[in-house]
Formats: sequence, C-alpha cells, structure tokens
Amino acid sequence: MGHPTATRAAVLREHGAELSLEELPLPPECEPGAALVRVDCATLCATDVHLWSGAMSFPEMLPIVLGHETMGTVQAVGPGTRDALGREVKVGDRIGWSESVCGHCYGCTVLRNPVACAERGYGFLLRADRFPYATGGLAEYNYVTPGALKLVLPDDVKDTWAASAGCAVKTVLHAFDRAGGVRPGSAVAVQGAGALGLVATAVASVSGAGTVITIGAPDDRLELARRYGADVTIGLDGDADSRVAAVMDATQGRGADLVLDLAGAPGVGAEAIGMAAFGASFVIVGSTGPRPEQLALGAIMGKELNVRGSLNGDVGDLHRAVEFLRTFQDRFAWDDLFGAPDGLGAASGALGSMSRLEQVKAVIHPNR
Repeated sequence: MGHPTATRAAVLREHGAELSLEELPLPPECEPGAALVRVDCATLCATDVHLWSGAMSFPEMLPIVLGHETMGTVQAVGPGTRDALGREVKVGDRIGWSESVCGHCYGCTVLRNPVACAERGYGFLLRADRFPYATGGLAEYNYVTPGALKLVLPDDVKDTWAASAGCAVKTVLHAFDRAGGVRPGSAVAVQGAGALGLVATAVASVSGAGTVITIGAPDDRLELARRYGADVTIGLDGDADSRVAAVMDATQGRGADLVLDLAGAPGVGAEAIGMAAFGASFVIVGSTGPRPEQLALGAIMGKELNVRGSLNGDVGDLHRAVEFLRTFQDRFAWDDLFGAPDGLGAASGALGSMSRLEQVKAVIHPNR
C-alpha cells in the first residue's frame, strides 16, 4: 500500500474563515505502537463547528486540522502496534481510535482514567504546524500516535457509524455510565436534539426508560427523535417555564428522574434543575462554552439532586459505542443522522451547514 510522506489536509488558520487546503508532512516511518491510516471517513461534530466559528477556543490552538470522529484503513504500522483488545493491528485493517494518552501521569496511573490524562491529545488539541501534524480527520492520512487508543473495527459497522462512535456515541454512553444507568420505568429528559441528543434518546429508549422526553429543534430533528424512541418531544418555540411545565405534565407532576444536558445552550442548567424530580440525576455533557451558568443551589439541595459532569469518554466507551451501533442497527436507522458525503474541498461548507442546523452530522471522505 505504500507509505506516503505527506498528506493533503483542510487546515483552520482563522476562526470563521474558509479552511486552507495544504500539504502537511507525515513521518517517514511509524514508531513502535503507531500507525499510518488512510482516512476513509470523518464525521463532523458540533465541537468542530464551535472550534471553527471561534465559539470555543484554546490558547495557541491555531493552526489545526479539525475532525475528531475518524476511521480509516491502516497503510503502515510500527512494531508491536496492538489495539485496545490486544489484537495485532495490521496493514489493511479498518480501525478507529480514541484520544492519545501518556500512560504515566497522575490521571493515567493513580486515577486510572484516560480522560484525566495530563497530556491528553485529541483532534482539537494538536496543532498542524507541530509533530505529528496530521491527526485530525480532515486530512487524507492521519498519523495515529503510539499513545492513541486504537480499535480494529468489525466488518458490519459502516464507516459513518464507526467514525461517529469516536465522539458522539461514546460521549453519550459515557454520560449514561456517569449517571449510573437508567432505572426501569423512569422518566428521562434529553436536552438537545443534535447528534448527542438523538443518540441519547435511542439509548434511553432501549435502557428501560418508561418515558423519554427530547427537547430541541428544528422540527425534523424532533421527528427523528420520535423515530429513535422519544415518547414526548418539546420544541424551543416557547419559553423555559413552558418547557419545564411540559416535562412536568409528561411525568404526572413528578419531573424527570434523569436529565441530560446535551445542548449547552444558555439557561439549560436552570431548566434542568426545574424539570428534575426529587432525587434525580442531572448530567452535564454539552456545556462547553465559556459563559458562566447560574444554578439554583437551594433547589439542588432541596431536591437532593445528583449533579455530575461528563466530559467525553475513553477507548472503552468507543468499544461499547461500536457494539451499541451494531446491536441496534435493525432497530434504529443510524444512517438518518448523516448528510451526503463530500470531499475535503467541501469541508468549510459542511461546517457552515451544520452551524445553520441544516444537517445533523456532515460526512467528509478526504480521499474522495
């Protein structure tokens, strides 16, 4: 298959601007534990949109190659490269991968939590002008570092599904794990009807929830939420009080036993507390922006709420995400999450389209 020494990539150099199609270097050989992968599919995440627009930003983050939901075919491997299940990674394998970790910091060794790694590398934390250069999905090839947690993919998982498992699906499964799961017959309120909210709706519906409530917009996404198991959908045309009242009405006045913030919009935390039942769990997943959020601590105390943050997930969540998609592929039309695929040159337009809520998840085939 050969070992290319450079890759074409769509590079973000200025927030809100067109991505720049550039050539980035690739290492001449793979280190032990590393792999060079031809990117077959990158699905875009709302985080990519926020990073592109500048709504999210990190010090000295530019230039970067966006795209952290990625899968591809191995072109070259270093000695001893294995996946998270101990399987040898070979040329020709389809793989996905999670964030890279160092393996020796406090988070890795004492907390034993890859998400807490002090040197955690991810698609939006690694610059395009420093080694290893091409780590984001909007590139023809990615250098998957030794510390990146790899997973050989089953043949019956489509490229789009496998790519989205790398963030959207694993993030949702991690959030449910942080919540302690779903109590059978309970009421679950999902705030947000983007990819995370839609997947969370499906997870809640197959996890034994008695009532699944999805809150968001636009209407076509709420229709998809109903197909994914929502018993009640609530739009954003009313105010916060009306949404809380609708949740109370759907739960016989008790409120939701589990509320998941998968929207990150201003005021969503206050709404979550308002619609939560006594003793409920509130998991914050989508609030990534810099704006502070005012929460009624007295209500949290008075309702004895369990409030948890949930950041992203690790390769264990990635493995479970792939298996979740496989297991329920006959129950849910996963393909409805994705737009029509396009090439690298269309990546800027795809980000703009997602920002206007015209598609749930854009799909880029960098080698198209």
